[in-house]
Amino acid sequence: MLTMDSFDFKGHTALVRVDLNVPQDGNGRITDDTRARAILPTIRKIIRDGGSAILISHLGRPKGKVVPSMSLRPVAEHLGELLGVPVLFATDCVGDDARAKASALKPGEVLVLENLRFHPEEEAGDADFSRSLGELGDVYVNDAFGSAHRAHASTTVVARSFPGNKLFGYLMQAEIDSVDKVLGDPKRPLLAIVGGSKVSSKLAVLENLVGKCDALIIGGGMANTFIKAKGGHVGSSLVEDDLLDTARSVLEKAATRQIEIHLPMDAVVADSFNASANTDICASDRVPDGWMALDIGPESVKTFREVALKAGTILWNGPMGVFEMKPFQQGTIAMAQAVAEATDKGAFTLVGGGDSVAAVNQFGLADRIGHVSTGGGAMLEYLEGKVLPGIAAVRE
Repeated sequence: MLTMDSFDFKGHTALVRVDLNVPQDGNGRITDDTRARAILPTIRKIIRDGGSAILISHLGRPKGKVVPSMSLRPVAEHLGELLGVPVLFATDCVGDDARAKASALKPGEVLVLENLRFHPEEEAGDADFSRSLGELGDVYVNDAFGSAHRAHASTTVVARSFPGNKLFGYLMQAEIDSVDKVLGDPKRPLLAIVGGSKVSSKLAVLENLVGKCDALIIGGGMANTFIKAKGGHVGSSLVEDDLLDTARSVLEKAATRQIEIHLPMDAVVADSFNASANTDICASDRVPDGWMALDIGPESVKTFREVALKAGTILWNGPMGVFEMKPFQQGTIAMAQAVAEATDKGAFTLVGGGDSVAAVNQFGLADRIGHVSTGGGAMLEYLEGKVLPGIAAVRE
């Protein structure tokens, strides 16, 4: 396969699928440019070689209609500031303006096309729409891991227009390599830390990890389902009663394979679901009626940290509590610090999922993590063992 380092972009026009789906405030100002910064190495390599780059992306969910507040124009302007070079903008991703600006691109120039999802054909994977995109460049680069699990026109079908000239960007390759490093031949022991609110959203991941990891920490709201499955009393905590048997099955499978499962021993509980609720600490399997577990407690933090510091490889996806509310974010913060410490000691660490990534970014720990993933849903599906369409399309 072609790689970014082996390909010389001189004289080429690269059609680059990127993820510029960045959060903005009501005035169109970008509030978090992590995804934009993550694609800079790929763009810089192309223009440094003497090639030109046409960037295609979606933003939000306009559902096939033109929604001015979801225009990529402000993002293109911000990208120009990050790159330190002018970034051109086309008012559509297909049609006359896109074709004219693409054909006029000079070596070293960057063009951003308008939101792909302003066209229903993008999410439908329409062949004609894909061909129109493909005609704009002569080499295809996929650097959008966050969209790799979507079989859309720009992530999969367009790759057919470049049978010999398609490759992964630096970000996409790093994402693939990181997950492969965890699931393929990890430095042992391999610890998986899985949190979040629901077992149902992570069930396939849990079942796949139980066959691969040496230890598993389960936190967040999903831990309540496992605690209840073991006979614990969880009060008014979030529980998926229809998955109690499934939770028992996961626990039994882990026991059979001699995999350590760590559930919270204590919890920060509250008498209502809000930041100003009355709080207390109690055993996680003895939550009083009318109270709910909203974070892991200090004993759990201590134990989970000790487990993390013994690991050779750590995968972390999902918070330990209701991270959005300050009284219930200490468990997630402590986990972020423990994963960073483990990295300092030589462990390979991979963090993915919105709240987990937010925690390491918010507390300035991202530089102390082996790899911080930009793709939440894509990472989950890859961890489940699924073949992602965006990856398969480049490898074909």
